[in-house]
Amino acid sequence: MSTQPKGAQIGTPATSPIQIKVRYCLYARKSTESEEQQVLSIDSQIKEMAKTAERDELEIAEIRKESHSAKATGQRAVFNEIIVDIRLGKFNGLLTWAPDRLARNAGDLGALVDLMDQKVLLEIRTYGQRFTDSPNEKFLLMILGSQAKLENDNRGVNVKRGLRTRCEMGLRPGVAPVGYNNEKRMDRKCHAVVDTMRAPVIKQMFEKVANEKWSGRRIHQWLKFELNFKSRGNKNMTLSSVYVVLQNPFYHGVFEYPEKSGNWYEGKHQPLITKELFDKAQEQLKRDRIVRSDIKEFAFTKLMACGLCGSGISADEKFKKLKDGTSNRYVYYGCTRARDKDCKNGYVREEELVSQTVKIMDQIDLNQISMREKFEAEVERMRKFQRAFAGTAADTKPQKEIDLRDYAKYLLKEGSVTEKRELLLCIKSKLVLTKGVVTLAH
Repeated sequence: MSTQPKGAQIGTPATSPIQIKVRYCLYARKSTESEEQQVLSIDSQIKEMAKTAERDELEIAEIRKESHSAKATGQRAVFNEIIVDIRLGKFNGLLTWAPDRLARNAGDLGALVDLMDQKVLLEIRTYGQRFTDSPNEKFLLMILGSQAKLENDNRGVNVKRGLRTRCEMGLRPGVAPVGYNNEKRMDRKCHAVVDTMRAPVIKQMFEKVANEKWSGRRIHQWLKFELNFKSRGNKNMTLSSVYVVLQNPFYHGVFEYPEKSGNWYEGKHQPLITKELFDKAQEQLKRDRIVRSDIKEFAFTKLMACGLCGSGISADEKFKKLKDGTSNRYVYYGCTRARDKDCKNGYVREEELVSQTVKIMDQIDLNQISMREKFEAEVERMRKFQRAFAGTAADTKPQKEIDLRDYAKYLLKEGSVTEKRELLLCIKSKLVLTKGVVTLAH
């Protein structure tokens, strides 16, 4: 006799678990890496998964999308927001094109599985698969995610091996330096051919440094003002790019890859210069660096602008030998002519600059000087010394009280180069030199 409870149907349990409604977040991701060009675009992923949701009558609460690699853990801002929102209960399901759209690293994959273990993430659906809080389905999800990570790791190994093979063939990966062009044919990838328009100039750069003792700065001025030399991007070379060229051994036939790795290769490209010329240029560049490191710092350089062309103001010192065997030192300031090589602004002696700048101190609001506290402390120290000295000398005449403006003028006249520069740097308005006259920029 059957013991089945009254009202129960054969083949169904007496009680049914409460069904929790799954609300999905549709997540679409497109990697920015060239290796994944075959993956559907973000819009295509959303379109396909929206069809799946309509077919299976799934509720999509939100659509989230981003373009970012999933190789590294915790680097995707949108994905991290989704993890937080799942914990907050905004949705409890994920809808995406494929498992590798969610994670290609163990950290992000583990975070998803943890959410499933905590029963806050009930389901992950892809175009052809469904994963729930089932040991077998979670295990399959982890296998697919691990497979994506393995593909990433193998891809990295393969890319490095491919680059190393190209280097061993004498082909340097990447964009060819100035003076060369990259071959556009796919069967000659990484081949560098001589740029017939720019290569002769590059060779002259090395020759002028090695044989005529030119500095990198002089080379830069020569390229910009005399030749109007342009790089492949139709731009003037900067001073730093000039030094990059002059220190690049690629031009005499060898290269290091990756840079600073110690891995050197013989290039297949045509050298523009000889090894001897390159080494000779390096020796001259070393001397150039030593000379530049010994350049004296002047009080007003880098603090003034030319009033005619807007260039900076540089300084030069001259020595005049006297009959008694000694010599007088004179410092002259003038326009660098960086913006206008024909600038007509003249030169002015440092003593005249100091005299004019002292008068300008009367126009400056000392409250705007950031060194005010330091000035006040130094002035107070000098006042104490003055009072102490006056107290010990009975016949000493009363001394004029020192104020901040007097102290600033004193530094300009008698202070060291460092003290003068420190003071001038604290003035918010820039000094302008126009035909020997110093003014404040407005």
